[in-house]
Amino acid sequence: MSNIVTITPNPAVDLSTVVEKIVPVMKLRGTTQRRDPGGGGINVARVITRFGGDVTAVYPVGGATGALLNKLVAREGVAGLTFPTADETREDFFVQEAATGQPYRFILPGPTLDEREWQAGLALLTALEPFPRYVIGSGSLPHGVPIDFYGRVAKLARERGARFILDTSGPALAAAAEAGVDLIKPSLREMRELAGGELADAAQWETAARALVHSGKVGTVALTMGHLGAVLVTRDLVLRARPLAITPVSAVGAGDSFLGALVAKLAAGAAIDEAFRWAVAAGAAALLHPGTALCDPIDVSRLAGEVQLQAA
Repeated sequence: MSNIVTITPNPAVDLSTVVEKIVPVMKLRGTTQRRDPGGGGINVARVITRFGGDVTAVYPVGGATGALLNKLVAREGVAGLTFPTADETREDFFVQEAATGQPYRFILPGPTLDEREWQAGLALLTALEPFPRYVIGSGSLPHGVPIDFYGRVAKLARERGARFILDTSGPALAAAAEAGVDLIKPSLREMRELAGGELADAAQWETAARALVHSGKVGTVALTMGHLGAVLVTRDLVLRARPLAITPVSAVGAGDSFLGALVAKLAAGAAIDEAFRWAVAAGAAALLHPGTALCDPIDVSRLAGEVQLQAA
């Protein structure tokens, strides 16, 4: 079994295209067509694989879209471990407007999982032998899955001696934090939700992350802040990273690329500051590509040398 496993409760087939201009009523003819396997944990697994990591993606599949998802995951060289659902796997689609460069993201709700189905996902994780060193939960929860789903995964990982890393939002993130998580990767919006109030500037974001770590609920916070850069907070260390000077093409997949590179480097034995450096570079590298392509390791390697880290 792989030493890294991702769990994606609500995966998708991501379709992306480019149109000249988005206008109502008219037929908008795409000039490109691309399909990628999607959903947070699957995207993270794609990035880890590109960095040579040993990873298995656990996810549900249903219907013809689920069968296509399996093919796309295999095409990426990612090992998949799936469980069936009665409802069809969702599709998402992404449109780049050529005239303005603006990206448009359409995220569909996905299937409803009954208790038997989501419990099957937990059973797959429980049965892993040998158990992985890292378990990564990422993405939204589909209808029917309880809010504490990731909290249950966190408990399982802790009992089996693995590190649990999480990238989700809203009540699912809050419930998992209560259960105890080794590392979370919130965005500004997700951190605001978790902190339970408005946060005006980077200093307040950092203070909120420190408070979360010192509460004992979360071991590490890797907070991505868009144009403000990123900050990594542990009990003993605070690292700030300035944003890189690039011209973004798309914002799709930046967070997943960040997390994938971070875990790939940690699993390979890198120190936390070096893993953070590569994560920042990977997040920026994802912005250089349209649609759902994620980061290219060649771009990441080039940009990693430009990342400036400052210890607080």
